[in-house]
Amino acid sequence: MNLSYWEIKNWFSNVDFTIVGSGIVGLHCALNLRERFPNSKILILEKGILPQGASTKNAGFTCFGSLSEIIDDLKTHSEEEVLNLIQKRWNGLQLLRKRLGDSVIDFKPYGGYELFLKEDESTYNECLQKLPFINDILKPFFKTDVFAKEVDRFAFENIKEYSIFNQFEGQIDTGNMMQALMKEAISEDILILNQAEVSTYSDKNNSVEVVVNEYSFETKKLLFATNGFASQITNNAVKPARAQVLITEPIPNLDIKGTFHLDKGYYYFRNFEDRILLGGGRNLDFEGETTTSLSQTDLIQNRLEDLLKNVILPNQDFKIAHRWSGIMGMGNSKNPIVSQLSENVYCGVRLGGMGVAIGSLIGQELAELL
Repeated sequence: MNLSYWEIKNWFSNVDFTIVGSGIVGLHCALNLRERFPNSKILILEKGILPQGASTKNAGFTCFGSLSEIIDDLKTHSEEEVLNLIQKRWNGLQLLRKRLGDSVIDFKPYGGYELFLKEDESTYNECLQKLPFINDILKPFFKTDVFAKEVDRFAFENIKEYSIFNQFEGQIDTGNMMQALMKEAISEDILILNQAEVSTYSDKNNSVEVVVNEYSFETKKLLFATNGFASQITNNAVKPARAQVLITEPIPNLDIKGTFHLDKGYYYFRNFEDRILLGGGRNLDFEGETTTSLSQTDLIQNRLEDLLKNVILPNQDFKIAHRWSGIMGMGNSKNPIVSQLSENVYCGVRLGGMGVAIGSLIGQELAELL
């Protein structure tokens, strides 16, 4: 970068905190640091025009795990770990709502439904069998039953008779949420630089040297909030996981209300402005979807369209308006990584596909490491 004296003076000199990543975690981290250190200089570096991962690309679900996801998590995590994760996700959602306000993010507490395809006999039976147990272990936190068995009332096809309803699930407008967070950060004198990619850094004990777009500057503390792009700084404890999404043109009289999960959460859809927003399918090609490429594949897009035709919108005409992808951060554990990497370098990553829910809390925890 060929920088002027003014650019160096105002943006790259006397930097107290540099945050890499301007998504939900990075912005919440910056806002928490501003509250704790009101006179500090805070700089956010973002390699994309907009947040590059999933913060502006998700489906806008305020969820903390469908019944089948929770049952699956209990097979690989302790009960204590799973309950702690659910509490973190729930608390993160409350932080997000409190900071921005429900009207700003268009929060709608319509509830969520888990549907089961007709051929998915084993998962269906397991969920019905374990529903009382899951409600029992969640009751101390939610004070009432979270999940309930309901007969499908939305005229979906090729699904089991019963769905599982979660009264605590809701939905937001992802674009409104991120725009509001960015506005708040700017109003708090937090500097955000886009298309600024960090290539290397070096902790020098008293400060960190950061190389961004071939320019080197020093910051007192460096914090990574890069989630799906964090494999190098976490020794591959975080793997990228691409989520492909599509949205239809408006559909007249679309009588679908709530958020919906299919196939252990690998598919999800909702009605947004009389359009069906549908995403998922990485379980069709786990290896291929472990990528940071924001493209789409015929394999997954064709499956999404098949679900639209045969399950969600049977006997209805629809047109696809737009397709996109986002990058999540996954790993062998669902537990987020919030840790100190060296004397002056920290990270808050691996959100497990629950960034809307847990991102606010991880941003706060990352700031509290200092």
